[in-house]
Amino acid sequence: MEAAGSVEGYAIKQFRLMDSASLTGAYCMLAVGLRGQQFRHLALLRTSFASYFAYLCRERLNMTSVKKLFLLDGMALIYRAYFALSKVPRLTSYGLNTGAIMGFTNTLLEILKNQQPTHIAVVFDTDAPTNRHIEFEAYKAHREKMPEDLAKSIPFIHRLIEGFNIPIITKDGYEADDIIGTLAKRAEQQGFTVYCMTPDKDFGQLVSERIFIYKPARMGNGAETLGVSEILEKWEITDVSQVIDILGLWGDAVDNIPGIPGIGEKTAKKLIQEFGSVEGIIENSYQLKGKLRENVENYAAQGLISKKLATIQLDVPIDLNEKALEVEEPNRELLEPLFAELEFRTLGRRVFGDDFNTVEVASRGGGGQMDLFAANMVENTAPAVEKEEPVVPSRNIHNTPHTYHLVDTPDAQQELAARLGKLTSFCFDTETTSLDALSAELVGISFAYEKGVAYYIPAPADAMEAQAIVNIFKPVFENPNIEKVGQNLKYDILLLSKYGTRVQGPLFDTMIAHYLIDPDTRHNMDILAENYLGYTPVSITELIGPKGKNQSNMRDVAVELVKEYAAEDADITWQLHEIFKPLLIDTHTLELAQQVEFPLIYVLAEIEKNGVKIDVDTLKAFSLSLEEDIKRLEATIYEKAGVQFNIASPKQLGEVLFDKLQLDPKAKKTKTGQYKTGEDVLLALANKSDIVQDILDFRQLQKLKSTYVDALPGLISNTTGLIHTSYNQAVAATGRLSSTNPNLQNIPIRTEKGREVRKAFIPRNPDHVLLSADYSQIELRLIAELSEDKNMLEAFQAGHDIHRATAARVYGVTLEEVSADQRRNAKAVNFGIIYGQSAFGLSQSLGIPRKEAATIIEQYFAQYTGIRQYMTKAVEFAKEHGYVETILKRRRYLRDINSANMTVRGFAERNAINAPIQGSAADLIKIAMINIQKDIEVNNLKGKMIMQVHDELVFDVPRQEVEVFSKIIMERMKNAIELRVPIEVEVGEGKNWLEAH
Repeated sequence: MEAAGSVEGYAIKQFRLMDSASLTGAYCMLAVGLRGQQFRHLALLRTSFASYFAYLCRERLNMTSVKKLFLLDGMALIYRAYFALSKVPRLTSYGLNTGAIMGFTNTLLEILKNQQPTHIAVVFDTDAPTNRHIEFEAYKAHREKMPEDLAKSIPFIHRLIEGFNIPIITKDGYEADDIIGTLAKRAEQQGFTVYCMTPDKDFGQLVSERIFIYKPARMGNGAETLGVSEILEKWEITDVSQVIDILGLWGDAVDNIPGIPGIGEKTAKKLIQEFGSVEGIIENSYQLKGKLRENVENYAAQGLISKKLATIQLDVPIDLNEKALEVEEPNRELLEPLFAELEFRTLGRRVFGDDFNTVEVASRGGGGQMDLFAANMVENTAPAVEKEEPVVPSRNIHNTPHTYHLVDTPDAQQELAARLGKLTSFCFDTETTSLDALSAELVGISFAYEKGVAYYIPAPADAMEAQAIVNIFKPVFENPNIEKVGQNLKYDILLLSKYGTRVQGPLFDTMIAHYLIDPDTRHNMDILAENYLGYTPVSITELIGPKGKNQSNMRDVAVELVKEYAAEDADITWQLHEIFKPLLIDTHTLELAQQVEFPLIYVLAEIEKNGVKIDVDTLKAFSLSLEEDIKRLEATIYEKAGVQFNIASPKQLGEVLFDKLQLDPKAKKTKTGQYKTGEDVLLALANKSDIVQDILDFRQLQKLKSTYVDALPGLISNTTGLIHTSYNQAVAATGRLSSTNPNLQNIPIRTEKGREVRKAFIPRNPDHVLLSADYSQIELRLIAELSEDKNMLEAFQAGHDIHRATAARVYGVTLEEVSADQRRNAKAVNFGIIYGQSAFGLSQSLGIPRKEAATIIEQYFAQYTGIRQYMTKAVEFAKEHGYVETILKRRRYLRDINSANMTVRGFAERNAINAPIQGSAADLIKIAMINIQKDIEVNNLKGKMIMQVHDELVFDVPRQEVEVFSKIIMERMKNAIELRVPIEVEVGEGKNWLEAH
């Protein structure tokens, strides 16, 4: 790196890796001699002072003479990336899970940008056996087979690494650890500072004054660099080589290194502090006592073998090729088509800058592997999506013929309205000043009804003038015979309602349509356009700037630019609607869309507009009460712990519970070395010490106070004085609705304090009351329906308490003889069995022996044979077809149902059993909502539907309408879908939600 040319090259590489924010910041600091010059384009900015940046890099390199080598433990980082995103998989339009690839790419970019290595390599194992396997046959023998999603990712990651011009290093007969260890020590001798990048704890034995462990950022925590002092402190040792001794004693369950039985991390550290090494402990075993001495003496040979297995070899026959390891500029020709294939749009711009263009990629034939991958997908896994040949994004507004009209005169607007009035269907979209429809102002409306042609009508800031424009199109919007097409139509319907316009007629929402076609992927218009049309729409940030306080709004943009953007939205949405309608037919979900999901949009818009009143004084008083309870609990916890600490700090809490109070000698730790203190851990410990229950109560009260009691008043609208939650129709893959601002679904109901929040939800008028209508045991009733289990159907049809009836059958007693404990146990089984609850899980939740739990489950299936058959058939159907269905044919795709990985497959199997039940419950209440809203309108009732929470509906009703409302609610909720099992609904009335519920 001494030659000027090399420095220039290095500088340019680093310069191109900078994102726009870093680049702008650098420009502000370095723009010597460029004062007053404004650069609107990053490409021009790069060109303008790249040479100056290179000069600074040269100075920096000459000053430090740095040789900085990063050695990446490939598979460890890939596994880490995969499992970090496994709960929220990122799927391409053709079904490839790219979570591991994206996570690995982000990690790679973070190093290149922030750490600026001069040399780099990624090291992998090979399939060839190593000396460890030969000497110890059980080594790594228990490792599960790699998940299929991850296995499919590996070739892409290899291509990615090659695209970054980073060497991949392997050596048959040696593990990646040994290769990294050997290269690190040789590089150290040649003046390098070396960073071994891995989450693996074994690497602590390698650190020195010039060799470090670099642990990548994780779970919101920054990256961590560990040197000699950090390793000595972490492992509580005096020499880094003693890491090997601790691992030899402790073992490693992941690699099947046995260690010495009975010795965990804590004991291992203590023994090494006292005796220095495994050999020292064995030699002085006579000084140990009891079972520990017995184990050390009986398993001495195993301890020595374990130490050898944990020792990283430093003599791998491999050369350190400095030149080959030098950081080079990414190979655009390799990476661009790969990013297009993986649908990494944002990453593409991050690597190559704003000039990254998928059109160029397509013209060079990028994305070729995508079709091959799609062709090899398991047949029927998501047939509607996979039968469509995936399209590589290749078009945009600049290279695609289109005709977008600016309609800005009253005569032209009247003419367009007349034309729209003669159609059977058209698409429309609104442009506004805010994402909140109830506070936004109209900026313009766009229409489309044929491919490539659209119309944009700008609306002035003056409210009366804007209203006059809306009035021209009001008859068209309110025509019940014309289908309205749009993307997220609920927003547009709410917006137009502010202008006295009530949209009517059949709806076709492309966001909701795609949600039914492929519920697990993303549904925003830009993604859909790229995946189904091969088209990249104009980004909103191109018009109004990036998100943040300096972002402008649509009123600040020239009308010609807004016209292109807005008309494009309508045009593209119209084209998507033409593609999605046949796909709904293919997936047998068109009827579900037309009868349930599309009509529900009107209902949800009405509920959001109605809003709900909150009693702020009640919340303030409750907040003060909670504050006192929290302080009281805090004092109690300090007294029981014998020390004051930050209860909200997982690190400090773990130290108190497990180091000081010794509640669990086998307490598990996170990868960062601190004890796990999640709710599941604390619940398992609650019976060991009452301090644990106090901590759980403390957490619950703090969350209740901050998330709801103190937050709800801030969500009250200044205009209406009400809270207007936003319902999400296309989020939960089960079909359930969710809500935000506030999240009504998560308001606690299982604890007395949690239920108190409902007291603050009150009628908007003193002459009104709240009605709450809740399905009774709806999921159990639907299990009986779907399974057709004779005994369970009989229990419901006879009106028995289902938990008492289950207990009577399981325990072989009469209904009258069932005890409270027996009913409690039966209830746990009834609700747990469809979620795959095991005997162990049931024993934990009920606090009974595992054998007793197993007997209960066995008896349960003996009595309810239909449920066992339903569960088996659901899994078999999913394995054959790749999805399961609700009563109304709502699909849930299960891409992992045939996975060879038992854990992954088990999760999919539980979903196969549960999704038809949850989805059918969702369909049931949605149909009830649609029919109830129709009755409200037909009967011209003053009462309003104001909330939907799980299986419950809440209404704000004048006292004189209570009787008629109760009758409508009961009728519509009970008979939403024709079923064999009787549906029960409980309706309550009160002066607040708690009282009504």
